[in-house]
Amino acid sequence: MQEISLFDVIGPNMIGPSSSHTAGAAAMALLARKLFAKEPVRADFTLYGSFAETYSGHGTDKALLGGVMGFHPDDVRIRESFRLADEAGLIYQFSIDRKTEVSHPNTADILLTAADGTAQFIRGESVGGGKIKIVKINNIDVEFTGEYSTLIVKQIDRPGVIAHLTSCLSHQNVNIAFMRLFREAKGAAAYTIIESDEYIPETIVDEIRRNSCVLETTVIQLEEE
Repeated sequence: MQEISLFDVIGPNMIGPSSSHTAGAAAMALLARKLFAKEPVRADFTLYGSFAETYSGHGTDKALLGGVMGFHPDDVRIRESFRLADEAGLIYQFSIDRKTEVSHPNTADILLTAADGTAQFIRGESVGGGKIKIVKINNIDVEFTGEYSTLIVKQIDRPGVIAHLTSCLSHQNVNIAFMRLFREAKGAAAYTIIESDEYIPETIVDEIRRNSCVLETTVIQLEEE
């Protein structure tokens, strides 16, 4: 039987009304923003399942837009997301998809685009109590929550890359909580997701990038409460 804490029952600090439809939406969009290496000038959202049915009434649209502008789930600016996005010149669009089957009812796709045309696709799920999962980056299925300091490495799936990553982590004294490899196919593009319950030194990025098969490296630090 899964254990839950009092904080799961009470819910997170948030701008309501819903921990899953508002706080979770903001959290997944904020994580998507952190994963995008550039400043977005456009954000396209596709909502599925329960999100598609109730998004406006529960403020899911405001929460998603606020998240990609860097607002945390408890940021009062979420209430003014549309106005603030317009003032910042951020183009945004919401689409509803009631036909596509998804694995979780609270699912949203987020496509961020930079001024130079660089784009990144993220699919997230709001799993309840303000908690979320990222389940797809571009066309690769992944899984991580953002509840740990996270190192995301995009690479070519070649022998020796994982050994290189673990060597860098050991050299920087990073304790691994979870480490998983997600890939399109053997020898194709892949993501290694490494989660740690402690700070990941930013200097590890340069060390990791010394391997020619490493394409991108992103560090998302665990934020102190």
